[in-house]
Amino acid sequence: MPDHTVKQGEHLSGIAAKYGFRDYHTIWDHGNNAALKATRKNPNVLYPGDVLYVPEKQEKIVNRATGAVHVFQVNRQPLELRLVVKDCNRLPRPNVPCILTVDGVTETLTTDGDGLIHKFIPRTAQKGSVKIDDGEIPLKVGHLDPIDEYSGQAARLNNLGYDAGDPDHPDDDRFESAVEEFQCDSNLTVDGQCGPQTQAKLKDVHGC
Repeated sequence: MPDHTVKQGEHLSGIAAKYGFRDYHTIWDHGNNAALKATRKNPNVLYPGDVLYVPEKQEKIVNRATGAVHVFQVNRQPLELRLVVKDCNRLPRPNVPCILTVDGVTETLTTDGDGLIHKFIPRTAQKGSVKIDDGEIPLKVGHLDPIDEYSGQAARLNNLGYDAGDPDHPDDDRFESAVEEFQCDSNLTVDGQCGPQTQAKLKDVHGC
């Protein structure tokens, strides 16, 4: 198969499904993707322009006796959606009713004791929303860029309630102000620079 060049909004679970693989590890763990795997770490946080080697599908033949019933188990890797709902003070909101919509399918859920929404969603999912109280939060599955990219830093800050501006259209003053606020809240040196230490803390607080 040809190499696959990642586009914005793509994640490995969806790419694997596109090429007919039930388990994304078939692609991710292939030796030809070792360098990318070492760089990106998370298979569902890729960056536009990343190139994945997609191996050919292999036929598997299993010999079993005739005249008997045999059970075959298919290994699937589901795609997990995990969101923590917080209030204006950035504290988790437990046991809050919400309406989750993913690719047109709607379901009523309740956050758990830690404010978490946990749901398995289709591997090809692309977008959705969460309605809580009178507000609606849009979801873009697979659009989160790596932490070492400006767009990935700004998106995480926005998701955590810090106004860093549009990740795709940098606003240096707005971004620096958001970084300073995050650093202050996280007991980091406040310099407005999203360096390695701030990136590590931002990734940890965000969850990925």
